[in-house]
Amino acid sequence: MHLLTASGIVPAALAMHELSRPQCDPRLVFAYLLLTTLIDSIDGPLARRFEVKRYAPSIDGRVIDDLLDYLTFAFIPLMLIWRMGWLPAGFGGSVMIAMGASLLGFAHREAKDESRGLFRGFPSYWNLYAIYAGVLSTQWSPWVTAITLWGLSVTTVLPVWVIYPNLAPLRWRRPVFWGGLIWTVCLVAILLWDYPNSPLGLVFVSLLYPMFYVWASVAHVRSVR
Repeated sequence: MHLLTASGIVPAALAMHELSRPQCDPRLVFAYLLLTTLIDSIDGPLARRFEVKRYAPSIDGRVIDDLLDYLTFAFIPLMLIWRMGWLPAGFGGSVMIAMGASLLGFAHREAKDESRGLFRGFPSYWNLYAIYAGVLSTQWSPWVTAITLWGLSVTTVLPVWVIYPNLAPLRWRRPVFWGGLIWTVCLVAILLWDYPNSPLGLVFVSLLYPMFYVWASVAHVRSVR
């Protein structure tokens, strides 16, 4: 299972290679990042299922997971936002605010509360946010991207709690899983449909799931206090 987790470095490296090309195709970068997300979504449950800690106690799979998560959930997608010019002129480097906030988020001792199935702060889903950033910057204004990025950066280090999808409580497990699956289909459609000039109607429909996710997280936190 440790090898499965570590295999995420392959699509991560390919994403960075594409990002460094003169004619970078953001859709290809997102495709590689989607692959890393799929790996991340299955390695934890499989590790627990096959008791990896028992058979490979000298290797800390969580450290591998956290390193790759920071690279593929935060660093690479934020660099893509900078690379594509999706922030106002002269403000591209402000992605480093989000990078720093995510570092603090990952390093926090209470970043994950597995007993309650919660993440602390905005869980650095910058790989998903970056998809919206391309649309917002192209069809509306780079300032919309900047303001939302800075706002989420602040939320990353605040003591707020959201549902941990892989450990979602029974009450929310099915809606979080199936909603996330439908959301993924919507995001893929956004990328395939003349991205970043994707239909705004589709983009707004896709935002229904993040709104549900926030609502479900608030409801769950209130129920476990």
